[in-house]
Amino acid sequence: MDTQNTLPRVLLCDDEVHIVKAASIKFLRAGFEVETAENGQVAWEMIQKRAPDAVVADYQMPYLNGLQLCKLIRDNPPTADIPVFLLTAMGLEPEVQSAPQDLRIDSVILKPFSPRELLRSVEQGIAARNAGLPRR
Repeated sequence: MDTQNTLPRVLLCDDEVHIVKAASIKFLRAGFEVETAENGQVAWEMIQKRAPDAVVADYQMPYLNGLQLCKLIRDNPPTADIPVFLLTAMGLEPEVQSAPQDLRIDSVILKPFSPRELLRSVEQGIAARNAGLPRR
């Protein structure tokens, strides 16, 4: 978590505006600082400039998909322990579930999803990271 700001910060990455809006509202109401990116490349550039406390990324995004973004996050020591949550459409979950274990995706969430459940998953991921607990 950024020491200059007490609000937890989440980066929402999805090229579907309505999904970003729905999730943003839920996180803002829960006291999060929210940043958004419309594709994986923009998300990666934002992460390198200022690492968030958690990343929620769509599996299917332009330029870098969610798995490619997760690999970049994990391969970069300063960002390697950021909790990553992957959103995916129904039918694509086997593809995502078979992702390499070293990507350590904290949770795969199927669309359509409950913003409340997404918020709860992200809060748990951040709490586990802050407590030094092992994650997936």
